[in-house]
Amino acid sequence: MSFHASREAFARALKVIPGGVNSPVRAFRAVGGDPLFLARGAGAKVWDVDGNEYIDYVGSWGPLILGHAHPKVVAAVQEAAALGTSFGAPNLAELHLAELIVAAVPSVARVRLVNSGTEATMSALRLARAYTGRSKVIKFTGCYHGHVDSLLVQAGSGATTLGVPDSPGVTASVAADTLLAPYNDLAAVEALFSAFGQDIAAVIVEPIAGNMGLVLPEPGFLAGLRDVTSRYGALLIFDEVITGFRVAYGGAQELYGVLPDLTCLGKIIGGGMPIGAYGGRADIMEMVAPAGRVYQAGTLSGNPLAAAAGAATLELLKEEAVYRRLEEAGRFLADGLEQAARRAGIPVQVHQLGSCVTVFFTADRVVDYE
Repeated sequence: MSFHASREAFARALKVIPGGVNSPVRAFRAVGGDPLFLARGAGAKVWDVDGNEYIDYVGSWGPLILGHAHPKVVAAVQEAAALGTSFGAPNLAELHLAELIVAAVPSVARVRLVNSGTEATMSALRLARAYTGRSKVIKFTGCYHGHVDSLLVQAGSGATTLGVPDSPGVTASVAADTLLAPYNDLAAVEALFSAFGQDIAAVIVEPIAGNMGLVLPEPGFLAGLRDVTSRYGALLIFDEVITGFRVAYGGAQELYGVLPDLTCLGKIIGGGMPIGAYGGRADIMEMVAPAGRVYQAGTLSGNPLAAAAGAATLELLKEEAVYRRLEEAGRFLADGLEQAARRAGIPVQVHQLGSCVTVFFTADRVVDYE
């Protein structure tokens, strides 16, 4: 295989783009080598600029649950683009997508469309702080919620340790409002509420952790978060940017039967176009401007191209047996990886749920980031 064209493109990119990429995960540093520059995709395959063909297990990091260039999604985007790419005014495409989301996600009575998952979590935190009149937020070590300053923190020396910045440019004062706990550790969460309960606005969690590799919630963990937040008057925020419309049509909250106060979405709801959303209880969401005083805005929010691609994707996901087929395919892959590792004598833990699969190279059970 030749990679000459990709290497040439990367050399050019290094001269005009920091690190040569527009998102760090694309740099290949975790796996070695230089990034591939992709030219096209169709279904489960992609081709790079050198003409090499690959099976794609990444799916643009989550949005492409239907594969690349699904004909109905492409047609929806083409039709929308022919009518205008942006209006800066309400449009029927965004309304249709919002109606689909509200109908699908159990906890969402109102939804606001934004442009990325980061915008969704940032806006949900602002709203939670406004609703409760409190400042602190609990997040879990290893859970990623976008590049929001207050969420780019890592754990300190104990469960009740205040966050410290995980990136230059994030100030200590901003990070100090973020409290950390290990994923799946209800006792640590209870300890945080015992120490800071009257100051905690919300708990934000990936209901199924995906950014540290696939880590499932232990039995009772999500229900326990629902209970402790309710007791202390804090909000529970599910970051379903990854799990929304992937593990079930109604997301992880449908799968586990635990309803948060606010939900953050992205990826799949844009069908491969830039999008995000946050939604939840009507009384909370009605605080968002212009209905209320919590300000949030976006020039391209509800963009008709993204809304059309997202709506086409969600309509297709309604089809009978889609999630059963995803589970069967994911299980087939996980079983094959497990068997291959066993034959090679390599200890692994293979986690799988639907189309999400992670191989952990350890003999120990994986329940958190550590």
